[in-house]
Amino acid sequence: MEGRARGLLPFVGMITVVLALASNMVVMKMALSDGMNKYTMAFYSNALSSLVLLPCPFIFSRRSGSYPPLTFSVLRKIFLLAVAGLAAQMCGYVGIDCSSPLLGTAMMNLIPAFTFVVAIILRMEKVNWKSLSSQAKIVGTITSILGAFVFTLYKGPPILRSPLPPSVQPHRPPVLLPRQSNWILGGFLLAAQAFLLASSYIFQAFILKDYPVVMNIMFYVMFFLAILSGPLSFIMAREPQSWILKFDAGLISILYSAVVVTTFGSALGVWCVKQTGPVYVSMFKPLGIVFAVGLGFIFLGETLHLGSLIGAIVIVMGFYLAVWGKSKEEEKTMEGGGAGGSLASTSHKIPLLQNQPPSV
Repeated sequence: MEGRARGLLPFVGMITVVLALASNMVVMKMALSDGMNKYTMAFYSNALSSLVLLPCPFIFSRRSGSYPPLTFSVLRKIFLLAVAGLAAQMCGYVGIDCSSPLLGTAMMNLIPAFTFVVAIILRMEKVNWKSLSSQAKIVGTITSILGAFVFTLYKGPPILRSPLPPSVQPHRPPVLLPRQSNWILGGFLLAAQAFLLASSYIFQAFILKDYPVVMNIMFYVMFFLAILSGPLSFIMAREPQSWILKFDAGLISILYSAVVVTTFGSALGVWCVKQTGPVYVSMFKPLGIVFAVGLGFIFLGETLHLGSLIGAIVIVMGFYLAVWGKSKEEEKTMEGGGAGGSLASTSHKIPLLQNQPPSV
């Protein structure tokens, strides 16, 4: 009985992590629809996240003998990582603002595919064209990307209508683009966010080789993000009312993103990987689409279209095919004594940074 309970805990933990990420997109969309400025929301979220993670350097500094020192070279790499994170964050916020949490959650499944592509370009991932596992990864990657195009470019007829009215945007000026154009723009921005995050995961692998203290890296990334997003937010949001926080969806979104997703969700994701391994954890990502559909249907009054369903199914199929190919390669690597590991493979074992919400 005790063994079953231990096996059930990682399952419940990963369900909680994926639900937190999907619900964060819904809360973010509600805040933006309620008139919250996306740039001030980014700054407040980054600042609060860095405050929540502030104790980490002090806690881990007591174990300084167990970790390498934090050098200027490492700090410089972390700063560049934060620059990429800010670009991804802005793409995510604007993309969600133009589209929906469902599209944002679907695009997050492109991250493993983009990571694989970047790793091949940088020659960090070896491809054996005659190997079934390599073929599965390539076909799965291409399938995921094609599914994202279907999801973005083809909406199709509605197949499930919410009884609630669609989310309104009373505080925002009228948009210059038609709704379909906004959806397509949001899709490409969210795809760009996924590509930026995938590229940053490769960069994280280099940083962790020199400084393998994940929680400290998390703090410095969020600290630099707060510093970088501050001037940008002041330039883009000059109206004083944009900076006034009220007890509304905007404040809830900031607190939820910083405390629940960045801190609790990330820590829980790390624990799950330590218990089960990265392949098990990665298999839960497509569940985010299911949660996004349900939450958007209940809280935002969104309608599920045929194109969204087809695109989501294609993305999930490609994702699982790529994960299967990767798991087979890891099995061969373990059987061969671990000598064939690649840096890209190592990057898949950095769940804390990979399980970040789209705002990071």
